[in-house]
Amino acid sequence: MSSIRERNKELILRAASEEFADKGFAASKTSDIAAKAGVPKPNVYYYFKSKENLYREVLESIIEPIMQASTPFNRDGVPSEVLSGYIRSKIRISRDLPFASKVFASEIMHGAPHLTPEQVEQLNGQARHNIDCIQGWIDDGLIAPVDPDHLMFSIWAATQTYADFDWQISTVTGKARLDDADYEAAAQTIIRLVLKGCEPDR
Repeated sequence: MSSIRERNKELILRAASEEFADKGFAASKTSDIAAKAGVPKPNVYYYFKSKENLYREVLESIIEPIMQASTPFNRDGVPSEVLSGYIRSKIRISRDLPFASKVFASEIMHGAPHLTPEQVEQLNGQARHNIDCIQGWIDDGLIAPVDPDHLMFSIWAATQTYADFDWQISTVTGKARLDDADYEAAAQTIIRLVLKGCEPDR
């Protein structure tokens, strides 16, 4: 029974991510989410109680991977390895969770009205931790004296674009969908740009 419950919840979450990414919170209908998930509409309320709770679950499904992506960051880590690992994790999020990523981006652009204060504090705290690590490497002469805040913002923008602007990327590349080789090329390109830009001045 539990496996059926988890499967249904996963189907609903995936469908909700697509609907919220496409139409936004206000315009999305639970009936459309249920139809896309292939479950009766009452199931949406049975598992998630309300549309707002479902939206919050979609946000939670992307916040956890975002936090996990920062795991390599520590002051004693090797900058090139940490930054490379972080970039690859962020690219994987855009590849594997594109709709939830779009929902998260839209939420942030609208001032994060549905994020709890605890989630905001968690995300900001992790960002500050990462930035402090970068500043520490700069202080130790391990990387160039780049602005650590803007380095982090640049990495976010470069990796997030593969989810948020997938239509434009598909149009330019002439592909309906990017494949694993495309995401690997993206990761390698961003890593090269970041690491070259962070090489210590000699």
